[in-house]
Amino acid sequence: MKKIKFLMIAMMAFVASATFTACSKDDNGGGRTESNYDRYQREVNNVVNNHKNSNKVILLVAFGSTWEQAYDTFDKVVEEYKAAFSGWDVYLSFSSAICINQARAGENVDPKDFYDPEHWLTAIGLAGYQQIVVQSLQVIPGEEYRRVRDSYIKDFMNNRNNDFTDAYMKSIDRQVVVGTPLMAEVEDAQILATTLNNESDIKKAVSEGIVAFMGHGNPEGYDYYGGNIRYIQLENCLRAIDPNYYVGTVDMDDTYAEDVLKHIGGGEFEFVVGDVPIKVEYVANTSTKAQLYCLMSIAGDHAHNDMADPEDDESWFSLFNAEGIETKAYETNFTEACWKKYKTGDDYIPGLAERSAVRKLWMNHTRAAIAKLGTDEALSTPTTASEE
Repeated sequence: MKKIKFLMIAMMAFVASATFTACSKDDNGGGRTESNYDRYQREVNNVVNNHKNSNKVILLVAFGSTWEQAYDTFDKVVEEYKAAFSGWDVYLSFSSAICINQARAGENVDPKDFYDPEHWLTAIGLAGYQQIVVQSLQVIPGEEYRRVRDSYIKDFMNNRNNDFTDAYMKSIDRQVVVGTPLMAEVEDAQILATTLNNESDIKKAVSEGIVAFMGHGNPEGYDYYGGNIRYIQLENCLRAIDPNYYVGTVDMDDTYAEDVLKHIGGGEFEFVVGDVPIKVEYVANTSTKAQLYCLMSIAGDHAHNDMADPEDDESWFSLFNAEGIETKAYETNFTEACWKKYKTGDDYIPGLAERSAVRKLWMNHTRAAIAKLGTDEALSTPTTASEE
């Protein structure tokens, strides 16, 4: 089940190097070489300069994907953000170098350009934006969110590459904020549980049998400041509504598909999140039917392969069915499908961001971030300008 993760880890250093160190002739044909890093920066600068209509900007940051369904989901998110936040320019960023490269290469779909947060933030600064919101499209405050917040945004605020004048940096002091992930706090887990339970397709499925959500999680042995515990908290909130709910991940100890099946069988189990042991009691579930759902912003490799692949003996679909539980990983009654190549509800796997009710939760986090602009809760920009 973790074949994709292993491939990504193995390729990461190579792909990132290929992305940012290769050289090519410049557009003027003068013989000067230009790094891909600089060429990408020029490209995203052009995108921003051609689309800048305001001095206020929202940069949405997702891990990324190589699936057309995911691209259409992201398009829908951007479209809805533009409608909901009038007066704000909206852009979308991928934090995964592999996804950026494969999207540009057109793997399985038409080529499409995405860029990483560093290039976007540099272009945003060079364009002179005065209010900047970076909104995470992650589900938990885990590895990917922390990397964006503590690396990309921190470097931008510190003017690491000296791209901006001291005057500009002073002008955006306390005018840059971060919108938090879907389940940033435990209260968010309760809100998400209620929202998911109110979805018509999920409500119908849980009335008929087991509903198991597959999240991503952080790599084994890492907790990244408590992000993993949100899955356990979400499950507790869901099971308080209906004991047919279960939550697992592809990357977190004690919540793999095999573990979820053990929980369905009943008993007391101990989760170790970070250094904190958590005991949970499950009553044996005798349901003979199950529906699997993707607990990620989009339905991509993990959803279609790790969760739904009938030819993979280690997929959630195969493991659940092997235990005698009649399990479906696709569904036919989802009413908000936005994948252009699919008819609505025709063997569909919906990602969280395809659900309008869940998109509203991310937008609520954006509104909360905007409310911090100009206050001490916004980010400061140390500069080298002398004070007179």
